[in-house]
Amino acid sequence: MARLSLIVTIIAVALACVFAEKELYSDRYDDINIQEILANEKLRMQYYNCFLGIAPCRTADAKFFAGVIGEAIRTQCSKCTEKQKNLFDILVDWYTKNKPEEWETFVKKTIENIQNKNV
Repeated sequence: MARLSLIVTIIAVALACVFAEKELYSDRYDDINIQEILANEKLRMQYYNCFLGIAPCRTADAKFFAGVIGEAIRTQCSKCTEKQKNLFDILVDWYTKNKPEEWETFVKKTIENIQNKNV
């Protein structure tokens, strides 16, 4: 009987590990209007410069996304909510079509930051 109890416990722990929900980024800022930000050059540049680390992040959502965007890129958004994945797709699509040089600069900066963290 003790043996059966041990087997059930092991199976329960294994199932808990398999079905454990992975840690996601906070969804607090999932409802930002990315289209509005991208359409407004002044606002877009505030976010862009924040993400590059060359200007302060002026809003709580900018600070949040600046803190996770490098990891999100590196992990292909594995901790992103579905809305964050959609926001990221919109962001990448807009920059690659409209400001490819800025996108390239951002990607290079992100890669540098990742490499510096691994050193």
